[in-house]
Amino acid sequence: MTEQRAGVARSWADSGLGGRLGNRLADIGVEGTSVLPSRLHSVSGLPWFDCWVRRLRTEKKSAHTIRAYTVAARTFSTTALPGEPELGWESVKALSVLEFHSRVDPNRGRLDAWLNSISELKPATVNARIAAASHFLQWIGHAVPDWVQRPNRSRSLPRTLGRNELRRVRSAASQSEDPLAQPVVTILLDTGLRVSELCGLDTDDVDMEDMSALVIGGKGERDRTVLFTQATVKAIDGWTPIRNNRMEICDREEDRRSLMLSSRGRRINPRSVQKLMDRLADAADIPRSRLSPHTLRHTFATGLLERGADLVTIQRLLGHASIATTRVYLEIGDQTLREIYHRAQREVPAIGGPDEVEVIEAEETVPSVSEVPYQRIL
Repeated sequence: MTEQRAGVARSWADSGLGGRLGNRLADIGVEGTSVLPSRLHSVSGLPWFDCWVRRLRTEKKSAHTIRAYTVAARTFSTTALPGEPELGWESVKALSVLEFHSRVDPNRGRLDAWLNSISELKPATVNARIAAASHFLQWIGHAVPDWVQRPNRSRSLPRTLGRNELRRVRSAASQSEDPLAQPVVTILLDTGLRVSELCGLDTDDVDMEDMSALVIGGKGERDRTVLFTQATVKAIDGWTPIRNNRMEICDREEDRRSLMLSSRGRRINPRSVQKLMDRLADAADIPRSRLSPHTLRHTFATGLLERGADLVTIQRLLGHASIATTRVYLEIGDQTLREIYHRAQREVPAIGGPDEVEVIEAEETVPSVSEVPYQRIL
């Protein structure tokens, strides 16, 4: 162990970083085999974690994304190699940019050990962890090895509500004792908002005359405009007096702009909305697993597609960065396919019925081509 440490210290001395810094790097199992990018030289002595989080915020990553990336960075950087002293997360966070750069070098085996440790997780979770690791590796100046392969993830069809379920949910919302039930369900079904976007909606963002709302800082910090119908106008009008009453107990300035306030005068949050969905599912006699804010978003998108909306329009209304995400709605489930088929068949007039088209026999004399008037096809 002493010989290994001495060899590591010599590697740092050879790279021009001997003395106390080289000894400290050797103590934490860091080898001097790679070069820090020039863009990070000015911050090489600062704590890497603070610098990296600032970078994430500069890229306008959401708080949820930063938390997820932090989990990946923690599990990766605290993975110990054989014969290496273990470091806790607080100690790793305190490492300098230079120290962290060498510690997470993909060629040292830590990446392999970390990937083995997360291999039993769900494919979606593994993909998310690898995406986070790729981000901080590239930021710190390392190339992600070509051999790192993300597991294939079977993409399930979006869960949507059937017509009967949707009718029961609407009925449960209208009869609920919770005054938030009706406006929340109506807005989600009318706009396709994400639950975080609904919770972040302010009164100034809603234009009742134009029947539109501005979503500021949606997923990926992308702003967009969503549209709604008269149903949402009525739901908000009915909710407004209750909101005004709750404003009297609102003691936080940042919550006073919120369109949706809880009974405590606070801005609603995704967890409280899901609890509301659970109560509505019970009242509608459908499984709780079948009803969530995202289920209503999928139902909104599928309804648009069934009524003839094109994918680009749906993409813009949903706020998808890539149309590949929207294309999943083309994979219609078996039950939805049957409903569309039978509805279309009911609309076809019966043969021999009153709407049967009368066939007129053509005259024996067929006009020549020159006699047919010229028509421009647009």
